[in-house]
Amino acid sequence: MTRSGKTALVTGASSGIGAEFAAALAARGHDLVLVARSLPRLEALAAQLRQRHGGRVEVIGQDLTAPDAAARVANELAARELSVDILINNAGFGSAGRFEDLDADREQEQLMVNVVALSGLTRRLIPGMLARGSGEIVNVASTAALQPAPYFATYASGKAFVLNFSLALWSEYHGRGIKVLAVCPGPTETAFFDVVGTRDAAIGGRLGTAADVVNAALRALERNKGYIVPGRANFAAAHLMPRRPRTLVARIAKLVTRGVADGGRPITTDRVPA
Repeated sequence: MTRSGKTALVTGASSGIGAEFAAALAARGHDLVLVARSLPRLEALAAQLRQRHGGRVEVIGQDLTAPDAAARVANELAARELSVDILINNAGFGSAGRFEDLDADREQEQLMVNVVALSGLTRRLIPGMLARGSGEIVNVASTAALQPAPYFATYASGKAFVLNFSLALWSEYHGRGIKVLAVCPGPTETAFFDVVGTRDAAIGGRLGTAADVVNAALRALERNKGYIVPGRANFAAAHLMPRRPRTLVARIAKLVTRGVADGGRPITTDRVPA
C-alpha cells in the first residue's frame, strides 16, 4: 500500500466510532496515534491494524478526564517526534437521568473529556498544522447538540459546545489550509448502550452503524462542509424542530426524552477503566 505520509491521531480509539475511524484512516495509508485509557485494548487494535494495513501505529494511554490530559498527550507526541496532520476528537461519554440524581464528580469528568480535553488538544495541535499549511480536525458531537435535551443536560450542552466550537474554527481557518468538521451522529450501534443498560436512551429508535458515521464524516471532511448529521432520518429529526421560542423547544424535547428520567446510569463511548 502506498503510504500517505500523514499521521492521524484518534482519541477514544479503543472501541466504537473511534476504532472505526482508526481502521478507515489506516486503510487510506495514514500512520496512526491511538489515544484512550486502556493500553491493552489499544495495543491489540494497533497490532491488528499494523498487520492488515502496515504503517506506523503508536499508542498513548491517557485518561482524558485529567486536567492536564491534553498537555500530556502533546508532550508525548513531542517526545516521539510525531506531528499530527489529522485530529479525530472522538473520546467522550454522557449521562442520562434527573440531573440531581447523577454523580457530581462524574458530571465534572464528563465535561473534562467532552469539552476541556477536546478543545485543549485542538489548541495544542493547530499551530503545527498552520506551520505546515494544512490539517484536518474532526470533532464528534451528537444530534443532541442541536437542541436542549432534558435528562441529558450535561451531555447535550457539552456537545452543543463541540458543534459551535467546531463551526467557529471552521470559519476562522477557512482559506488557511485547515479543515474543521463537527460530526453529529444520531443513535449509533456501539458500546454506548451496553453501559447505559437500556435502549430507551436511543432517542429516535433505529440505530446506525459506526461505519456509516465514519464514512459520512470522511466524505464531508473532503468537501470541507463544517458539520454533518449522518443519516437522512437523523438530519430531518435534527432540523425540523423549531429553534424558537427556546423554552417551547425545551418543553417539546422533554416529552421525547422523559423515558430515561429514571435511568440515571452513565453512558460512555470509551468505557475501559482508567
